Amino acid sequence: MKILVIAPHPDDEVLGCGGTIAKHVNNDDSVYVAIVTKGCEPLFPPEQVDQVREECKKADAYLGVKATIFMDFPASMLETVSRYEFNGAFMKLIQSIKPDIVYLPHRGDMQLDHKMVVDAAMVALRPKYSYSVKKIYAYETLSETGWDLPNTTNEFIPTSYNDISCYLDKKIEALRMFKSQVDNFPNARSIEAVKALAIYRGSSMNLKAAESFYCIREVLR
Repeated sequence: MKILVIAPHPDDEVLGCGGTIAKHVNNDDSVYVAIVTKGCEPLFPPEQVDQVREECKKADAYLGVKATIFMDFPASMLETVSRYEFNGAFMKLIQSIKPDIVYLPHRGDMQLDHKMVVDAAMVALRPKYSYSVKKIYAYETLSETGWDLPNTTNEFIPTSYNDISCYLDKKIEALRMFKSQVDNFPNARSIEAVKALAIYRGSSMNLKAAESFYCIREVLR
C-alpha cells in the first residue's frame, strides 16, 4: 500500500504518526510524508529553518519514509497564498502519489496552519476524481490538538487506535532527532508527554502503547 502523511510543519508527522509510520514500513508499505510549510523571514531565521528541515529528513529516514516532500508554503502566513494555488498543490500531490491511506492533522487544532491544511487537503480528497483515496484519518498533535476553544467541532474524539507497542521506542528516537523542537517536561512537546499520551491511548484499548485517530472517511469495497 501507499501511505501519505500530510504534516503542516516538520515534526508533526512524528508527533502524530511516528509509530504508525514505522509500523507501515515494517509491513512493507511505501510511506510518503508531505511537509506543507517552510519558515520564512522575518519570522524564522534561515539557519533555524535549515536545522529543522535537516532534522525532519533525518527522522523520516530513520522511520523508513520513502520520500519527504517539502511543499514550501509560508509557515504562519498561509493566508497570503491564493486558495486556488493552495488547493491545487494538494490536488497535484494526491493524484501523483495515489495513496491508499492519508493521515491529516485534526481540524480542531489550535494552529491555523493545521486547519487550512486540512481544508485544502479535503478539497483534493473529494471522491469525484479519476483516483480517490480509500481511507482518511486525522491524527492528534501534542501542543496543538485540544488547545483551541472547547466545543464539539474542535474536540478530538478518537475512533481508531493503532497498536504501536513494538514501535514506541522508534517513534521516541525519531522525535529526539528534532533537537530544535523538543522541549523539557512538562512542556507538551516533550519526550515524557509523548510517551504518556501513547501509553494512555494504549491503555484505553488494553494495549501497551497506541496512536489514536479519528476516521474521516473509509470506503469498503
